[in-house]
Amino acid sequence: MTFQPNPGDGIVVNGTAYTVGQHPAAPGVAYAQAGRQGIVYQLIPVNGELHEAKALKVFFPKFRIPAMVYQSEHMGNYREIPGLQVSSREVLTPERNGDLIAEYPDLLYAVIMPWIHGCTWFDVISDQRNLGRSESLMLAKALAAIGSSMEQRGLAHCDLSAPNVMLPFFSEVKLPEGAAAVELVDVEQMYSPKMDRPDVLLAGSPGYAAHRTVHSGLWSAYADRFAGAVIIAEMLGWSDPAIVNRAWGESYFDQHEMQTPCERYFLLKKSLGQRWGTRISDLFGRAWDSQDLSSCPTFGEWLIALSSVSEEEVVEEAPAAATAAAAEAAREENSDESGSERSREVPADIMASLGIEPGTREVNDNVVGRLFHQARDLEKAGNLSGALEIFRSAYHFVKKDSPLEVELAAAIQGLEEQLRPAEESSNKGIKALLSSRKFMLSTAAAIVILAGSAITVNQILAEKAESRQMDAQRLAEQQAQEKEEAARKQEEEAQKQQEEAAKKEAEAKKAEEERLKAEEAKKAEEAELARKEQEKSELQAKYEKQAKYEAYLASLEEKKKKQALQEKYDNQAKYEAYLAQLEEKKKRQAQEEAAAKAEAERQARARAAQQAQAAQLQKQRSQNVVELVALYNKAYNAQVAGNKDRAKNAAREFIALYNKDKSYYKTVGKMSSRLNNLQQFISDDSHWIPKL
Repeated sequence: MTFQPNPGDGIVVNGTAYTVGQHPAAPGVAYAQAGRQGIVYQLIPVNGELHEAKALKVFFPKFRIPAMVYQSEHMGNYREIPGLQVSSREVLTPERNGDLIAEYPDLLYAVIMPWIHGCTWFDVISDQRNLGRSESLMLAKALAAIGSSMEQRGLAHCDLSAPNVMLPFFSEVKLPEGAAAVELVDVEQMYSPKMDRPDVLLAGSPGYAAHRTVHSGLWSAYADRFAGAVIIAEMLGWSDPAIVNRAWGESYFDQHEMQTPCERYFLLKKSLGQRWGTRISDLFGRAWDSQDLSSCPTFGEWLIALSSVSEEEVVEEAPAAATAAAAEAAREENSDESGSERSREVPADIMASLGIEPGTREVNDNVVGRLFHQARDLEKAGNLSGALEIFRSAYHFVKKDSPLEVELAAAIQGLEEQLRPAEESSNKGIKALLSSRKFMLSTAAAIVILAGSAITVNQILAEKAESRQMDAQRLAEQQAQEKEEAARKQEEEAQKQQEEAAKKEAEAKKAEEERLKAEEAKKAEEAELARKEQEKSELQAKYEKQAKYEAYLASLEEKKKKQALQEKYDNQAKYEAYLAQLEEKKKRQAQEEAAAKAEAERQARARAAQQAQAAQLQKQRSQNVVELVALYNKAYNAQVAGNKDRAKNAAREFIALYNKDKSYYKTVGKMSSRLNNLQQFISDDSHWIPKL
């Protein structure tokens, strides 16, 4: 007999009486949730509170594995870890629950565990439900804490995905104090160094499985890192409406987008950086670009980063305008270095940020004076390149044909002659250098740093004569040192070439050592795989032998039951024959009484038939009501998804079913309102179907 319970059906498991719960969204239907390995039914204790409900997981035949008993006993050691409440499990076995399994064979190796109240992360994504900042941070930290606790014990869920992440935080049922905000379910694939490898492995769930991972199955201590990073990023991103609106559907990413430079990835990474900080976005980027699961960030790293983020604080990335401008300047400098001498100006937005009116080179004289003295200080310290850049900056913002412009031009030319060979200096004039976009941007940056000085242009002119003498003296010294500098550079170049050759040789040697290590590691891995395969085959043989023995025990038990039942039937037949003889003797004396009794029985049967027919009609109507509600919701969901044809088909099915028993359905709830809305939608598909 298959296990297909109805709401309110009673069942006794390990001495505790339960009733099957009713689905809150479908009256008359048992509260059950289907997964990849089986179906989970809600069991409510007869003597207990609702938060003490249990989950009965009935596995599909492929996943009814005897080793589940040992696995569940071992997993019981982790029931105290927050988020692993379902580790408290009891397996139904033939030895302990033989009568129950004999009545419902589907319950062989079924599991009893705590029922986790609340919705799943899958429900939040599917409903496109926006979260507050504090809710997103709390859920992400809770999941990171669970993963960190598991990693510290060498554990991994191995099928971490949105449907397997429960959120008791959103439960409408009042839960005891200390209940975790996040719980993990479907832990049958859990990895532990102390547990055997499952016979059937899952390759991860779409939208959360890394495509670079081996698709033959996940079962290692690192199995959760990539999927965990994606779910944590989703939880944080779900406080941003732009991310919620860009979700693919049942997950934020489409499986084909995993670990590719897709639009959704860049949008989510940008949102994480802006709202939660670059540390969070960098962790997500590491996971996304990882070549294997062990390269992904640990849950401990996530927890540390999330713990440093405030619920109120909104972290903003530094404006990228300056960076973009600098990058653009570099590109233009590289591509146009030998181009025409067309003039380039500092971008208007940078000029405005400096308080300079676009279209003019003039700034406060104090600023120019500070730039001039700063350049002289750098020149005295021997930093000729830095001094040259500052002189160029000041030159760009002085009045044209002014004495200070002439002075700056002379200083620039002198430094250029010192820093560059004569032939290069002759090819690149002052105008070309001063029109460089790179120079202008550096000018803007220098003005920002040096603005505010109290030195005036008049003070600069007062020192002009002294500066010229110092320039001439430094020029002579520089020419004397050029030969020594050239010789030193040649010596450094030779030394550099020797170092590069030695470095290449060391790298080649290191590469060869790594290759040998990789070969040894591969051989060790192959040997380990062969050993595990041998252990697996031996374990499978053990399982088959155990299954045969259990089948033999079951056949003996069945034979005993049949013999006992046959004896019961024989005794019953003898007793009925005895009663028949007594009835024959009394038949003549009680003809009238028998006739009256027969008439009464006939009338009772007629009444029973009428009652049964009425009950059947009521049951059919109840089922139809559920189907009508489902058809209406189907039409609504199809319209929300933009599939009007599918919505109309569902609406027509609703109307056809409704018309079969109009007089009854118009009295039930909001059925008439649903009918009117669907009729309006069929006649005018722009009519929006309300969610009732």
